[in-house]
Amino acid sequence: MPGMVVFGRRWGIASDDLVFPGSFELFVRVLWWIGTMILFTYHKGNFDCNGGGVLHTFLVGLMVVLALIILSLCATVYVSAQGTITNPGPRRSIPALIYLRAILYIPELVWACLGAMWVSEDSKGCDPATVGAVITAVIASWIILLFTGLGVVFVFDPLGNPRPQHSAMEPLGGRDQQSTEGTQFLSTARSLAVKVWESRLRLLCCCLPQDESHRAAFSSIAQLVGGFFSDTDLVPSDIAAGLALLHQEQDKMEQSRDPDIMVDHSPSSPIGEDLETELEKAAHCMQFAAAAYGWPMYIYSNPLTGPCKLSGDCCRSREAEYDIVGGDHLGCHFSSILQSTGLQYRDFIYVSFHNQIYEIPFYVALDHKREAVLVAVRGTLSLKDVLTDLSAECEKLPIEGVLGSCYAHKGMCQAAGYIYKKLVNDGILNQAFSIAPEYKLVITGHSLGAGTASLLAILLRNSFPTLQCYSFSPPGGLLSKALADYSKDFVVSVVLGKDLVPRLSLPNMEDLKRKILKVVSNCNKPKYRILLQGCWYEVFGGDPDDFPTEMDNRREEELSQPLLGEESLMIRHSSSYQSLASDESPAHTATHLPLFLPGRILYITEDGPSRRSCFSQVRYRADWSNEMSFRSVLISPRMLADHMPDAMLRALTSLTRDRPFSLCPSSSNNTNHNTV
Repeated sequence: MPGMVVFGRRWGIASDDLVFPGSFELFVRVLWWIGTMILFTYHKGNFDCNGGGVLHTFLVGLMVVLALIILSLCATVYVSAQGTITNPGPRRSIPALIYLRAILYIPELVWACLGAMWVSEDSKGCDPATVGAVITAVIASWIILLFTGLGVVFVFDPLGNPRPQHSAMEPLGGRDQQSTEGTQFLSTARSLAVKVWESRLRLLCCCLPQDESHRAAFSSIAQLVGGFFSDTDLVPSDIAAGLALLHQEQDKMEQSRDPDIMVDHSPSSPIGEDLETELEKAAHCMQFAAAAYGWPMYIYSNPLTGPCKLSGDCCRSREAEYDIVGGDHLGCHFSSILQSTGLQYRDFIYVSFHNQIYEIPFYVALDHKREAVLVAVRGTLSLKDVLTDLSAECEKLPIEGVLGSCYAHKGMCQAAGYIYKKLVNDGILNQAFSIAPEYKLVITGHSLGAGTASLLAILLRNSFPTLQCYSFSPPGGLLSKALADYSKDFVVSVVLGKDLVPRLSLPNMEDLKRKILKVVSNCNKPKYRILLQGCWYEVFGGDPDDFPTEMDNRREEELSQPLLGEESLMIRHSSSYQSLASDESPAHTATHLPLFLPGRILYITEDGPSRRSCFSQVRYRADWSNEMSFRSVLISPRMLADHMPDAMLRALTSLTRDRPFSLCPSSSNNTNHNTV
């Protein structure tokens, strides 16, 4: 739903977003009015203290002002709850109610000042409880005024135009014809959006150096973020409602799916006992990938014993011993790595905690158990890492011997290049293999570290043909198809459950936006009911709601025509959006170059019902999957929890330590799908 237009400005909230904040304020105001009435009744006919007349006037006026505010809030909440997201007609009176509510702030401000004056000058000799009550009322008034001002700042849209520029959208019957004025408007709007987002990023990252590399990153990220929803007229609550609807829709589809139908493994994936071998190797490498996060992850995983174990090592002067460690001034990071991996100081070749944009921490160690020179790359742990993550444009990565287009995620490509130069140009790998020439090279990492490790493995592959890479929860938008296929020989990616990050790519996000538009425009329930039902479903579970849609009463022949509500959510036509088309429709064309997960993919899921008690033991299953199974985002409360490194380590540990293994290739449908 387009944002409200009040005071000549389109805001970042819609007319149906006032139900919950209005109800909360209404609850506070009613309690406040009741308390004021009790106080007035208690003093009725007994205002004989100093300033009693002022107190009487204050209480009477406060009750009147509160009564008017309560009436306006009741009307606002009621009207805001009418209609649907794409049918704002029943809410057309909301702007007038907003103006009325704004006018009522004036007498409230005056009465707050009057109460403050009475407390400071005329309250002597009055009942202390009365004075306290008036002070509470005055403070409450100022707090509400303050929060109202902050709310205005938050919902202020610097790009808000009083009229949505639908003239820039192509006509429904001839979208190939676009006017020059519309093109100029869109170009100007996109440029303004990029500038606004760039200013926001600079403000958010004001603590970072404002050098050329950071400015370039801010500009790249601003172009990505500023243009993503530029073709829609959605407010944040519409997106939240769409995610709630989409989660329940996905769960309904999952529940109706035949449990015997399973996804075939990728053709290059091994079968049989190799699955168990890869799981054991992955579980071993995940310990090093998790250790790369340093003391924050160690304390998070060991909240009771971790601080005690690290306290003896941190802040000790061990400069001579720790000369290979860079960027760890207190020594806590390296101490936690020693605790997590069980290695000795002499097993480490190089440890760097230097962190800048496109430059992420990593370490090189000798893993005697697996006879490997191990390179572990840290995942996202700082604001600089987030900027590296968000630099999601494509960058060419030509690799000798690879046919087809070679491109990859820009931020991680830059980070892999930084580590490559360190390892090769600074002679770190030469030093490691001079100590253990018979060892093989293994590269690992989690999240940002997983994507960087995969790209680093591709860069080093020609120099080290036997290298292996274990990539845990890598980002979905990482490699072009040619590079993804090339990496299958030496990269194993491990994905847990409904982890968001392996499904996170620009084409997938465009697909998610398209689905949100479709499900939001087709639902005929008011937004507050969608959000309430969605919150209940996320917390307590239950059956997905069968949300009626605007299509229920439409004739069959009308279904090929776009819904008016759906079109109203589009400011301009986008090739990423297709009205009422199936997800597999060939008419859906991608606006971004497709990027895929690296290597072969081990997919770990919970074995059992999706909803379980907090105290029940979790059992996992592991399957070989392929990159095409991660083409869409799955909405779930677990989409972030499944990405955490401790969750991945716990799942792999459970799979490798819980005996006996049940290697059971699926016999149904004659598939070669393997499960542990």
